[in-house]
Amino acid sequence: MSANAEKGTLVLPVMTRTFLALTVLAVAAAVPPAASAGLVTSSTRPVGEITLQATEVPAPPRFDLVGLRWRGSGRVELRTRSADGAWTPWRDAAPERTDRPDVGAGEGRRLEGWTVGNPWWVGPSDRLQVRARGAVRSARATFVRSPEVRIPLRALAETGAPAIVSRSTWSADESIRRGEPTYAPDLRYAIVHHTAGSNDYSRSEAAAIVRGIQTYHVRSNGWNDIGYNFLVDRFGTIYEGRYGGIDRNVVGAHALGFNTGSVGVALLGTYTSPRPSAAAEKAIATLLSWRLDLAYIDPLATITVPSGGSDRYPAGVAVQLRTVSGHRDTGFTACPGDALYARLGALAAQAAAAGGPKLYYPFADGVLGGPIRFTARLSQPLRWQVVVAGADGAEVARGTGSSTAIDWTWDSSAAAPGEFRWTIGAGSGDRS
Repeated sequence: MSANAEKGTLVLPVMTRTFLALTVLAVAAAVPPAASAGLVTSSTRPVGEITLQATEVPAPPRFDLVGLRWRGSGRVELRTRSADGAWTPWRDAAPERTDRPDVGAGEGRRLEGWTVGNPWWVGPSDRLQVRARGAVRSARATFVRSPEVRIPLRALAETGAPAIVSRSTWSADESIRRGEPTYAPDLRYAIVHHTAGSNDYSRSEAAAIVRGIQTYHVRSNGWNDIGYNFLVDRFGTIYEGRYGGIDRNVVGAHALGFNTGSVGVALLGTYTSPRPSAAAEKAIATLLSWRLDLAYIDPLATITVPSGGSDRYPAGVAVQLRTVSGHRDTGFTACPGDALYARLGALAAQAAAAGGPKLYYPFADGVLGGPIRFTARLSQPLRWQVVVAGADGAEVARGTGSSTAIDWTWDSSAAAPGEFRWTIGAGSGDRS
């Protein structure tokens, strides 16, 4: 949080935190209101034998998103025909093979042993062709029909947060969720992704893409819900992703081996060469600034993370990551595309500079009856104070200073047994 205060209950060594209540605010409608968006449909069909030549796959009369899965070590490419009769270029059907839950997470077990392709947003289409390179068998194609969502956008918001389009607004299908969310004990870093498919979608198509991705992740991949924690479109609109709370450490299914303790942010589209729009970059930086600030994380820091097991890092290997990393930093993938990946340093810097002074990594270490050390770091030199209070709210100890580093120890040897609360404060409220 922008350096104001952090409170905790001193039942050491556990630190608890309180979060601000959510409210719902109306924002400008991106498109006119219309009928219910509960029209997403999906079907999975066998592909049959795939060769080096283009193979026609039986497709529904209309679909907007498609993805494939198969067994074997080979690669599959796909192309689709749009409603106006034009064929797309050939595309790799599985560009992001490590967009998936962690091993042992309990999601998507029925797809173990399968190569799972990403959902490609192709817009209104009526035909699908595939071709293979190498050993491919038992291929399946999943088609999703996700009409445009013409609804007034309403956004979840809390103090300091950007406008975030809620799940109810983009019409997430809560009936298909396969399980309750799981939570990490803390949030340590962010992983930035791109999705797959067209970059020229309209404003009203963007929410339909999010709905299509949720349907594909659940019905085709077998995951509990959409894999990403947040999604951003090219117009700078931010969408709530996986169910469980925008301010909570919801474990996603976006980076194999690195989901726990991370927040996954996906930009709709493909950014191998085209640079993201200025609106999209601003939205990503604003989102990262708020979400990492909520967890007291410095966007410009580096951390060491134990891998949970990915195609790049075996389980248990210590991996050094930036607190704003790209998906390719954790797995063998091109995600989030060269153009977006090259912008991550600048986006992290924008996130760090946004808002007022920030308080990073507050921590209390010790046992009641002995020395309790309180530490934190500020983004700039400020007058700070640490206050310890009893259960009745009466102050029992205080430490002060003026620097970027907060480091103060309370001798609690004289404290009676009981519950104590502590506050680290800095910023305008404490300036002389």
